[in-house]
Formats: sequence, C-alpha cells, structure tokens
Amino acid sequence: MSLCIGVTGGIASGKSSVARAFAEFGIPWVDADDLAREVVEPGEPALDEIAERFGPRVLQDDGRLDRRALREIVFANPDERRWLESVTHPRIRERLNARLTEMAAGPAPYHLLVSPLLFESGQAELVDRRLVIDVPEAQQIARTAARDGVDEAQARAIVAAQMPRRERLALADDILDNGGDLDALHQGVADLDRYYRYLVSDSARP
Repeated sequence: MSLCIGVTGGIASGKSSVARAFAEFGIPWVDADDLAREVVEPGEPALDEIAERFGPRVLQDDGRLDRRALREIVFANPDERRWLESVTHPRIRERLNARLTEMAAGPAPYHLLVSPLLFESGQAELVDRRLVIDVPEAQQIARTAARDGVDEAQARAIVAAQMPRRERLALADDILDNGGDLDALHQGVADLDRYYRYLVSDSARP
C-alpha cells in the first residue's frame, strides 16, 4: 500500500519546505495551492466566474488573476470567501483525486498532499494521516509580512482568518515543529520518514 499523508499548517509555516525535504527521501507530493493556481488560469471556467462576480479589479493587464486584489476582498468578507471556495474547491478536488491516484500507484511507500486548507476544505478525507507543521503565531506573522510584502496588521488579519492554531493541532495525527532552523526541520522530516516507512511495512505484514 502507499500511505497518503496530508501536510498542512497556517500561512508561512513552511509547508513547501517540508515537502521538498520529504522529496529528498524520494517521496512524491502534490500541492493543492499549485492546483488552486491552475484552476484560475486564463481560459479556465473558474476565472470567468470570478471576473464576472468581482469585475476587472481582480484581473491584471494580461488577463491573469490578481491574487493579491482577490485576497484582500475575500479576507475582508467571509461571504465572498465562501463563494470563492464554492467555485474553486470542487475543481481543485477533482485534480487532486487524479494526482493522488497516480501517486498511489507509484513505487513510493507513501506520498504527500500538501494543503493549507486540508481540514477546512474536506481534503482531510483523502488522506490516511494528518501532519501539521506548527510555528508560533508571532513567527507566522513576521514571515507573512516579509514574504508577501504586507504590513503587520494585514499579516495578522490573514492569520486570524485561518483555522485557529489550537484547533489545527487538535486534528493532527503528527506534528512537526518548524519554529527552529533548517537543520532541525530536516531532522524532523527524517524522523517522520522512518516512522511512515515503518507504518507501511508493518501494515504489509500478514
């Protein structure tokens, strides 16, 4: 069997860094964020629906989605965020299912579904175990402000709009602390790799 591990965490928790560290052990992964970008590319039905609802303010000059402009709208209005999710989540899930089926048929003992909305979107139903990447909230805010070029107030609003940290941790099967340096992160991933391989080998025993 190939175990499916759902990897999640709040914004700027380091989910992609964790996935790349697992890839060094030969573990394939799919990022729901990448698929979320795919479903709103020019020519995709979801982009047409978004542009119809919000108008040209959410489009760049080249016709691509202005993700920052859209994010400012939906983070300020929960109803609009729910509408956006109703448009994009089913399309993302369809593509996720195809990629997960492909990876499950491959040679790796386990594979990853990386998703910031693993619990909120219902994607947790697609995985066998849930790995939460955890960092202190103050670190999240500082990383978000630096990475996205927003001020502290905007970064706080983005973090506040997500699932509370304590709720996310309560839903975890496994927790990886990413509040330290890269060496500590890679050691944590190495430990988890050994653990997941053990789970797969143990389940294969008669």
